Amino acid sequence: MPAPRIEDRRLRAISLALLSYFMFTVIDTCAKWLMAAGLPPTEAVFVRYAGHFILVALLFLPRHGREVVRTRSWKLELARGLCLLGSTVCNFIAITYIPLTTTSAIGFTMPLVICALSIPMLGETVGWRRWLAIGVGFVGVMIIIQPGTEAFEPAVLLSFGAVGFTAFYMLLTRKVAGLDSARTQQFYAAGVATVCLLPVAFGGWVWPQDLATWLCFFGIGAAALISHLAISVAHRLAPASTLAPFGYIQIIFMTASSWFIFDQPPTVWIFVGAPIVIGSGLYIWLRERQLAKSVVTDVTSRD
Repeated sequence: MPAPRIEDRRLRAISLALLSYFMFTVIDTCAKWLMAAGLPPTEAVFVRYAGHFILVALLFLPRHGREVVRTRSWKLELARGLCLLGSTVCNFIAITYIPLTTTSAIGFTMPLVICALSIPMLGETVGWRRWLAIGVGFVGVMIIIQPGTEAFEPAVLLSFGAVGFTAFYMLLTRKVAGLDSARTQQFYAAGVATVCLLPVAFGGWVWPQDLATWLCFFGIGAAALISHLAISVAHRLAPASTLAPFGYIQIIFMTASSWFIFDQPPTVWIFVGAPIVIGSGLYIWLRERQLAKSVVTDVTSRD
């Protein structure tokens, strides 16, 4: 059988990435629904990770056994799991107070934060052009959240906290990528959060009272597993530089969920600020891609 064409793999990778971003929206939608139905945030976070962890164990442990548990750096896996947990806690609390569209727009500052943190954590050099893009991106965020006005909601600070935790999570993922398999990474990411939440998850436990809430209760863990598996496979089939721009399509999914499920349409400031944030992130992506090509060209010319 002939090997699949590269173009086919990239199209499949883009499809999987879009599926992943849709499932990330499902996670937030389920979480917002669960907490609106009266479930405490700690319970919602626990259900998200416990469901994810159980599914990972059922899918991978019978077939791969100890390979799933074996890690070459338990410290990195522990730190990575704690960062992911911190991000989820901040995000789930934030979405109880502010629309999904707003949290999504703030989330698009991720490339800006990762770019800034790559200096101390990865020893990378960031030039003035990318620093300017980072500054412009945060101006876009200020337009969205409108600090100092009556429209400002303090819960957006939790969204920034979620972005910070996720940025550290992504940088740690880069460090652990060459050490552990995707299965092992998922096992520890879900397992660390589940274990940490066990002592507090059952205080004030509330069971769902209707079919929609039960679907969210059981579906949030499945959506988490699908989203992480899909994005992991997507990055095996295509380079990150190919997939990065498609992440911004998630704002369409988030806006649709916020508007049609929770009756929270986007404000005019989302339409003003979000394109600025997205434009800044895309510029950083293009600049990093250009610099990477320059390095390759330089090495090739030396050879």
